[in-house]
Amino acid sequence: MTSPERCRIAYLVSKYPDFSHTFILREVLSLRNHGMDIEVASINEAPPPEKLTQVERDEALRTFYVKRRGVAGALGAAMWALLHRPAGLVRGLGYALRLGRGDIRRSLLCVFYFVEALILAKWLSERAISHLHVHFATPAATVAMILTHVSPVEMSMTVHGPDEFYDVSNYYLSEKIRTSKFVVCISFFAQSQLMKLSPGSEWNKFDVVRLGVDSSQFAPRGRKAAEEPIQVLCVGRLVSAKGQRILIEAVDRLKRGGHRLELQLVGDGVDRSDLERLVVVRGLTDVVRFVGAVNQDEIRTYYQRADIFALASFAEGIPVVLMEAMAMEIPCVATRITGIPELIEDGVSGLLVSPSDVEGMAAAMLRLMESAELRESLGKAGRQRVQQDYELAVSADRLAEVFHRRLGKAK
Repeated sequence: MTSPERCRIAYLVSKYPDFSHTFILREVLSLRNHGMDIEVASINEAPPPEKLTQVERDEALRTFYVKRRGVAGALGAAMWALLHRPAGLVRGLGYALRLGRGDIRRSLLCVFYFVEALILAKWLSERAISHLHVHFATPAATVAMILTHVSPVEMSMTVHGPDEFYDVSNYYLSEKIRTSKFVVCISFFAQSQLMKLSPGSEWNKFDVVRLGVDSSQFAPRGRKAAEEPIQVLCVGRLVSAKGQRILIEAVDRLKRGGHRLELQLVGDGVDRSDLERLVVVRGLTDVVRFVGAVNQDEIRTYYQRADIFALASFAEGIPVVLMEAMAMEIPCVATRITGIPELIEDGVSGLLVSPSDVEGMAAAMLRLMESAELRESLGKAGRQRVQQDYELAVSADRLAEVFHRRLGKAK
């Protein structure tokens, strides 16, 4: 009797490993520990090795980088397709051009996606891998969708949101749902948005699998002695969707009210110079510090110093940084948006405020600043919440079950 085939797949990520998406690396390593054979392809290069942890450097060495193949790689993939997938070559190019919808710029972009799909098709064929899983329904998923027209490869994807939900047409989200064998949603909110975009006949493709963190790696730092100024931490890319401007304005109000606090902004992005100017204009250079992007070995140092963790985001999936802070029993203030209320119960495991509400953010932070007891109770409840529903081992086990069931492979 022949034994069932082992589950062997490839992951496709826009940039891997990366500071902003360390949860993907954790997920891949956890699934491999579950016995799955996973290879990873990344469209873009990883950050420089000196900025990565040792684990990230090791993973980068075994990752296939699409753009690294350059013109020679693209020509080689085209020749391979011409010899081994001639019908797929024509079909894939035609499909890419149809995605362009007659717009010259969009069509040119889709042709580039087609070339990347050829490079990936050759790589997958050489490894005898027939299933490709993509994180985020963004351009990498567009490449995967084109790839399914070139080679006999199935795709699936993990959808986070919310960017894809705001620009459904340009992200081809409905088309990606139809093309995917199945879709993993990180929250019920994400699943609801996909249900809105698809007929009921497609809903059986959806599985809700939460992201997770290893609570043993993000353990409580022990009771922190009451000190002033209160240390507030925010971790995230410095982009408009993260709402750091609201957080800075809230800190400004608290400072002008005579309250002592410091804000650490960990992360980098296109809004950094504008935010730095705002800090200067508001006279907050002694209160707000821009740390820049840090890796996972460094980030724990900032968590350990924090009294409060704050996110003023306008758009999120469910931020893993919130899970990390909660696992370390740091009381969290976040906005009441998208999937965040699935993680934080207001007044029980954290505090929730309305997005763009400067006064609400300042008031919530002040509540925590003035009550060590509240900080402690929310911190402990936050860790319990993470351990209950957002533990990495449990999430990885659930995801592995989805892959095995959907792909009909041995566990």
